[in-house]
Amino acid sequence: MSAVDDGIKPLGKPVRILTPEVSVISRLQRMWAERELLVFMVSRDLSVKYKGSALGFAWSFLNPALTLAIYDFVFSVALHNPVPDFAIYLMCGLVIWNFFFNSVLTACASVVNNSGLIKKVSFSREILVLSSMGTAAVFFFFQAIILTVVLALFHLVPQTPYVYLVPLALVVLIIFTSTLSIFFSAVNVYFRDTYHILEVLLMAWFWATPTVYTWQVASSGLTHHHLTWIYLADPIAPIILLMQRAFYGNPLAGVARTAGMKVPPPAPHTHYLANFDLSWYLKDFGIVILVSSILFVLSLKLFGKLEGNFAEEL
Repeated sequence: MSAVDDGIKPLGKPVRILTPEVSVISRLQRMWAERELLVFMVSRDLSVKYKGSALGFAWSFLNPALTLAIYDFVFSVALHNPVPDFAIYLMCGLVIWNFFFNSVLTACASVVNNSGLIKKVSFSREILVLSSMGTAAVFFFFQAIILTVVLALFHLVPQTPYVYLVPLALVVLIIFTSTLSIFFSAVNVYFRDTYHILEVLLMAWFWATPTVYTWQVASSGLTHHHLTWIYLADPIAPIILLMQRAFYGNPLAGVARTAGMKVPPPAPHTHYLANFDLSWYLKDFGIVILVSSILFVLSLKLFGKLEGNFAEEL
């Protein structure tokens, strides 16, 4: 620890405050102790978002439903996308991407947007980042409900055993998203262009994931083995591929859409999906969890070193 401030400010030289070294375990324990504050901030963000709205939280369901309908119309009707039941395929990727995008981008600006709170109240600054992720998680829940409704409308059921890996995929998503969110939230305090650069990068990143196009299209364009490896090194891509395999690639989608009639099950949609077995997903998720956990610890350490001057920079 080296933090000395005797009130004398040298002319022409800004005073820099070095934060005492706090272990990652201590930071995590303090965040857990302040979990009620986290819940309060998430509730506050949700209330502010829908304040004065006639429909209120109904927009949480209408927004993803309308977005899904627009995407489905554009790609299935206007562009004649050959993928059957494209709405389900699209939604499987969108629920993952929307959580990741909203979490990282909102968290990036979370410290700057709460400058007044930071200057007045002592609390774990990481709570601001986690509250952004918590708000995104609430919308993820609403979108998952929409996905469930769409599955029911199309008479589809999740495909085992891939569906059993979905909780693990969500753990991977949370760890990876937390790592980026904490890192960019701290850096954005010192370099305000970070938010705008990140916004552009995330827009490009979206088109680098198999969300609005199939793995069949992506793999055909990745003619070189190293390009495929680089594409799949993106932690978000395998999560989306698993979601599509679990909820879209059901070869037993069987009840006829003709009222009161049963017909043979439709042809499986699996040829549009990545042909990876369970062991591949387990291996990939294990690597991502290991690497993301290490980067998460480093992000917390960086956040701790930079937060001492947050008030001065803000």
